Amino acid sequence: MNPYILAILLFGLGLGTTITFASSHWLLAWMGLEMNTLAIIPLMTQHHHPRAVEATTKYFLTQATAAATLLFASVTNAWLTGQWEIQQITHPLPSTMITLALALKIGLAPLHAWLPEVLQGLDLTTGLILSTWQKLAPFALILQLHPSSSTLLIILGLTSTLIGGWGGLNQTQLRKILAYSSIAHLGWMILVLQFSPSITLLTLLTYFIMTFSTFLVFKLNESTNINTLATSWAKAPALTALMPLILLSLGGLPPLTGFMPKWLILQELTKQGLAPTATLAALSALLSLYFYLRLSYAMTLTISPNNLTGSTPWRLPSTQLTYPLATSTAMTICLLPLTPAISALLTS
Repeated sequence: MNPYILAILLFGLGLGTTITFASSHWLLAWMGLEMNTLAIIPLMTQHHHPRAVEATTKYFLTQATAAATLLFASVTNAWLTGQWEIQQITHPLPSTMITLALALKIGLAPLHAWLPEVLQGLDLTTGLILSTWQKLAPFALILQLHPSSSTLLIILGLTSTLIGGWGGLNQTQLRKILAYSSIAHLGWMILVLQFSPSITLLTLLTYFIMTFSTFLVFKLNESTNINTLATSWAKAPALTALMPLILLSLGGLPPLTGFMPKWLILQELTKQGLAPTATLAALSALLSLYFYLRLSYAMTLTISPNNLTGSTPWRLPSTQLTYPLATSTAMTICLLPLTPAISALLTS
C-alpha cells in the first residue's frame, strides 16, 4: 500500500477514536465510530484475497448495524428525555439498546459470531489493530454509560467468558483462537465494569499488552495455524522458550502479569456479594487456559515432520522490528509485583 494512503488511513483511525473520546454528544460519538470503521476497511482489503474481502464485508455489515442501532437509540433517548448528552441516558429502553449496540461493536457474546470469522480473513497486523485499537472507542462509551440494567452487563460478561473459553477449544487456526481469547477477556472487563471502572481499564490495558506480544510472535514466525507453530524453535529459539509464558499470562496464571486483572476482578465481585458469578468466571478461565496450554505444547514440546510445508521459511531472516516485541514481552511476563503501585495509580 502507498505509504501516504496508509498514513491517511491510520490518521483517520486515530482521529475517529479521539473524536469519540472527546465527545459528550451522541451524534459526535457516532461520527467518531463511523470514521473508525471506514478507516480500517481499506486496511482490511489491502491484500486482494477473496477471504479478506469476505471478512471486510462481514465487518462492515455488523459495524453498520451496530452504528444504526446506536443512532436509533440515541434519537429515541432524545425523544423520550430531550437529552443528547452521553451521560444523560436515564431511560431503560435506550440504555439497553445502546449497551447491546456497543456489545455488537466490540464482539461481546452472544453478539460475537462475526469476530472469529472476520479475524480469520485478515493478516496478523490488521488483526492486531482490530483486536486492540478498534475496542477503544466503544469501550470509552460503555464506561460513560450508567446502565439501568446491571443484570444485562453481568449476563453479557458471563456469556462472553464461557463462550470465549468453549469456542476456542476445537480451533486449529491461531487467529480464531485469538478472537475467542478476545471475547473471553472482554467478558471479564464487562463483569466488573459497573463496580470498578478503574479495574476494567487496567484489564483492558493488560489485555492490549498481552495480545500485542502474542500477535507479534505469530507474525515473526509467520504462523497462522497450530501446525506451523512447531517450526518456530528453528527460527527463534529464545522467543520460543518465552512464548509459553506469554500464553500462560493470557490465561491468567500467577506469577505472570495476566493474573493481576483476574485476581482484582474476582476480589471485587466477591466484595459485591457476587461469589457465584466470580466462581463461574474463574471456572470459565480454565477453558481458555486449556487452549493456551495446547498452543504452548505445540510450540515447545513438538518437533514438526520434515515434510511440513512450513520448513522453507526456517532459514529466511525476519525483517520485523524486535524492540516493540521485547518491550511488550517483558511487560506481559513481569508486571505482577507492581500490582499495588498500579492499583494506587488507578484509584488516585
